[in-house]
Amino acid sequence: MAPSAPRTRAAAALRMKQIALDNQGRTIRRLRAQLATERRGLATMKKELEDTQVALEASHKVIAGLTEIGLSMSKRIEKMKVKKQLAKANHVECHQKFQARIHEAEDSMQAQHLIIEALVDEKDSLLQTIQGLQEANNAPAPFDGDWEEEPEEEPEEEEIEDIPLGEGEIDDE
Repeated sequence: MAPSAPRTRAAAALRMKQIALDNQGRTIRRLRAQLATERRGLATMKKELEDTQVALEASHKVIAGLTEIGLSMSKRIEKMKVKKQLAKANHVECHQKFQARIHEAEDSMQAQHLIIEALVDEKDSLLQTIQGLQEANNAPAPFDGDWEEEPEEEPEEEEIEDIPLGEGEIDDE
């Protein structure tokens, strides 16, 4: 039985090699299946990452746009604040000019009133002087009881001229 022993050993070795190859083939198929599963998972992850990247880029564009709008609005607000301050300053200046004109008109009216009072006093003094002279000369008194005083006219109030409003001034009417 000597000659069959090497054949048996060779057949057993071949059988063992065949089993090892079969095991390696199964392992390779299993690893290939795992690799295909991993590739599909990676492809899905890659697609998700691309979608996330697109969404991030869109978000960045929106944020940049909103930032630009915010800056533009800030500039507009600053301009409006400056215009408001200028309008307020113009209004104050106009008010001060108007108050100065009113004060000048009041001063002028007071001066005119004082002049009128002085003229009335001077008129009374002149009338008394005339009457005194006529009495001293025994002349008939032209200013006896028939004298009618003219009704006092009320002084017309000086009309205050309209002040033209410039740009940025406030009209309170």
